[in-house]
Amino acid sequence: MPPKPLPRKTPFFISLKVRCFRASESNPVPDFPPPSSVLLPRSIKRVSRLLRTELQRALMDYLHFTRGYTFSDAEYISKNSPRFVESLVSMIDEKDDAPRSLRKFFRYNPINEFEPFFESLGIGLSELHLFLPHDMIFLADDHVLLHNFHVLCNYGVPRNRMGRFYKEAKEIFGYAGGLLESKLQGYENLGLSRSNVVKLVVCCPLLLVGDANYELVAVLEWMKRIGIESDLMVNYLSCSRTYSWKRMLDTLQFLHKVGYSEERIHNLFRGNPKLFLEGIGKKVYLFFGRLVKIGVEINVIYSYFVEYPNILSYKCAKNMLKVIGFLCAIGMGKDDISHIFSKHVHLLSTCSLKGHKTVCQELKVGKADLYQIIKDDPLKLISFSSKQQQKSDGKVDSHDPRNYLEKRTFLLKLGYTENSEEMARALRMFRGRGDQLQERFDCLVEAGLDYNSAIEMIKRAPMILSQNKTVIKRKIDFLKDVLDYPLECLVGFPTYFCHDLDKIVERLSMYAWLKERNAINPTLTLSTIVASNDKRFEKYFVNVHPQGPAVWKGLKRLSKKDKN
Repeated sequence: MPPKPLPRKTPFFISLKVRCFRASESNPVPDFPPPSSVLLPRSIKRVSRLLRTELQRALMDYLHFTRGYTFSDAEYISKNSPRFVESLVSMIDEKDDAPRSLRKFFRYNPINEFEPFFESLGIGLSELHLFLPHDMIFLADDHVLLHNFHVLCNYGVPRNRMGRFYKEAKEIFGYAGGLLESKLQGYENLGLSRSNVVKLVVCCPLLLVGDANYELVAVLEWMKRIGIESDLMVNYLSCSRTYSWKRMLDTLQFLHKVGYSEERIHNLFRGNPKLFLEGIGKKVYLFFGRLVKIGVEINVIYSYFVEYPNILSYKCAKNMLKVIGFLCAIGMGKDDISHIFSKHVHLLSTCSLKGHKTVCQELKVGKADLYQIIKDDPLKLISFSSKQQQKSDGKVDSHDPRNYLEKRTFLLKLGYTENSEEMARALRMFRGRGDQLQERFDCLVEAGLDYNSAIEMIKRAPMILSQNKTVIKRKIDFLKDVLDYPLECLVGFPTYFCHDLDKIVERLSMYAWLKERNAINPTLTLSTIVASNDKRFEKYFVNVHPQGPAVWKGLKRLSKKDKN
């Protein structure tokens, strides 16, 4: 058990008040300069890596041996509170031996243990003062906090994510014994694996506050109805984002109301999980209301959402509101608007339009003439008014706008920002129709890659989706079934897909031959083997063994024979 805290006179311990003692005249204890605050930025100066390591070790020894905390707690706190550790330099005499001087300091000057503890959980320096208790400096005094902290750690919650729990759901750390465990077990009882419960509560710490979240339970029930495993749904969540279960539930209920079957909702989720996780935005409901206001029948509006699910996204709904505003501004009636929507809603939803005055000015026509032009050929609305016209020598691109817009729709689903330079670059780099790109992307996810990881890979190496589905699948199968590599290695090396499969086979066969003869490091990464240029590969992978060149020639000869 940690020792009882030393008596103190002041109840407020944000800053460290240094006390100096003198045991006797013959055995003096060195005086340490009193800092104004432990973690004030001006009191912290940069230290060398060696000194930082020594300070960390001294802090760990204090927490473990002097204060009695577990070794894992003491080690983690000392290694993950760099600002606090660096601040300790100002408390010692740099001329003396640093660890010895710091141990003397700890012996006579108890520190506020909450400062390094909270910093190790990920709470920033600017927020620290909001969470430090006013009447305690020893962690052991708040045994309830420590108990619940260990419950979360033992359950599998990463320590560096715990700061989010403390900031968003501080009540968790005040639960009586057994309560937090029962809440975590309750979510397992809903059919979630332990690892996915961890991911769920890391994304939404408030799920552990109060009773079981009704909206979450309802969403999981809906997932079960449409044939989506609960664990699969949680797998799409990102720990760096915040989610609203109410919006998810509203989205599912809205789709059911407008006429989506459970099978269609299932397919929509698999094709665009982001739509469900972020929920339908207000723009979609505004678009729905605007259509009702101009006189479009409810059943017709429902059919738009069923036939063209892309208009459920925030950006598409926003574009559609602009289209309605544009058409109303030039005097178009509800019948003509309804006719244009029924024929071209999919294309119009992907375009961000200019204002009608700008278009009239550019074409040098009045509103009535523009109305007649668009009525005769609704696609002119895209040609004349879209901000994303692809121009060549001052003219609109002659390619079919449908292919271009389908590709843009796919990129928007991946999280690209509309009208951004990143989007423009991606449009040039991705080859194929929108449905082909989606099929290739689905191949990555279906193979077992995390949805968010697959998006990250595509953004880092867009050329992955320029290959057809068969080639992508062959490279994944070779990696998993032949090489026995985990799929996760592709996240760090997405350009694996950009290399020819024959080249990959040749190089890894050579590497395997060298490993059998203990002629090479057996723990080299996939990228080191595959991505090296030919000259470097021959130097470090072929010529390292006397028989290497002959074996390498044989492998290349065999590869050419297989091609023929």
